[in-house]
Amino acid sequence: MPDALTFEARLARAKFRAWHRGTREADYMIGGYFDRYHAEWDEAALVWFEALLDQDDVDVMAWALKTAPVAERFSGPMMERMQLLDYVDIPR
Repeated sequence: MPDALTFEARLARAKFRAWHRGTREADYMIGGYFDRYHAEWDEAALVWFEALLDQDDVDVMAWALKTAPVAERFSGPMMERMQLLDYVDIPR
């Protein structure tokens, strides 16, 4: 019953999903985006991110890298921030 979850519980679930995508590259890109920006999200932003998490990693990464056109429902300021990729901190 996802509708019964609190905003904080949904954020925790989104964090887990963002950092457990299946590939290290997707984890860094999507998880790093979550870590960088989630503190300033409101309900609409979280709904957007939850919907993004339902998309295939290949598509999300292509949109972020600008190698494919962004699906209309995901275009806008949040995707533009993702496309900056200035939030990805790759441990060396």
